[in-house]
Amino acid sequence: MALNVYVGSLTRYYAGGWESVTDRTGRERRWKAEAGQPRAAGVPKKDHERIQASVLTWRRTLDSALAPHLTEPLSWNESPEAPWFTDWMGWDGFGSLVLWAAYAEQPTLSRPAVLPRDWDDDAALVRSNADGFHSRFSHLVRNVELWLPTTLDFTFEAEDVDGRRVIVGSSTTLRCQLAELNAATWKMDEDEMSALARGRPEGDPSFEVSARQAMAVLSGLAGQAVKHRLPMKLDY
Repeated sequence: MALNVYVGSLTRYYAGGWESVTDRTGRERRWKAEAGQPRAAGVPKKDHERIQASVLTWRRTLDSALAPHLTEPLSWNESPEAPWFTDWMGWDGFGSLVLWAAYAEQPTLSRPAVLPRDWDDDAALVRSNADGFHSRFSHLVRNVELWLPTTLDFTFEAEDVDGRRVIVGSSTTLRCQLAELNAATWKMDEDEMSALARGRPEGDPSFEVSARQAMAVLSGLAGQAVKHRLPMKLDY
């Protein structure tokens, strides 16, 4: 199953007014293979006003519930003009980064050479999610699917716009935790991470190579989420 990361308004996301890297590559290849044929029209238009109203209602409800923990109300751009960003990561890349963070705070355990098949049951990750354990990388290792553009020192479970139960975190906190993880392990600078995010590992990359690649991609998108004050979510 493919895994993409999206940054932008939730109205655009749920209306389908965006395109993943995988979809865009496939469309461009199909178009090139059909020389002389017009490009596909893309996804049909949906009721943006209805979706936007649902998103704003959902945000108000969440804002009310989180009010005691917020320094300012939840707010971000849900207009059609809001910018959006996306990149492909893949579950192996994301899983490698999550486990890399877990092993960084579980120094008594040895990191594997390759990503375990059932990485979400790995001993290091289980320890990082144990009751009472204060994880330094909680907004990465706690099965978060949606990061909001606000500052929170905790993650929580809530319904998303579609009514699914998901774990929610903070893009601001995630960005700080990713920077801390990088500083504690690879110490990559911004230029190195930008170059790494533009490429793709070749062959069958090791656990560490996959984790570094995912770090570069996720850090870049978290930076856009913070800069533009927009939600970030996993898409799969």
